[in-house]
Amino acid sequence: MMIPQLSVIELKKWQDEGRAFHLLDVRTDEETEICALPDAIHIPMNLIPLRHNELPDDGLPIVVYCHHGIRSLHTAMYLADMGFEPLYNLQGGIDEWSAQIDANVTRY
Repeated sequence: MMIPQLSVIELKKWQDEGRAFHLLDVRTDEETEICALPDAIHIPMNLIPLRHNELPDDGLPIVVYCHHGIRSLHTAMYLADMGFEPLYNLQGGIDEWSAQIDANVTRY
């Protein structure tokens, strides 16, 4: 299954347009203490199989992100197998967000 990639520029455009979507941060607790995107649902990747029922099932897009976009892609593929849709992977993760959109987001 192919998960669509969403660039940080596209995500910023969605935010600016007021588009409705959910952000899912699958990084560790330690990583989210360093930085995070506002209004994100935080469920560490290793806990997704136990906690995916906490995700909204309202038909809105779920944009999954991590540090660089690898863990989030794997998580999105798992969620797709569980029947969640539509799903997007944030290309480059929060690191790319910091580099291109908001330098106030700490890079690590």
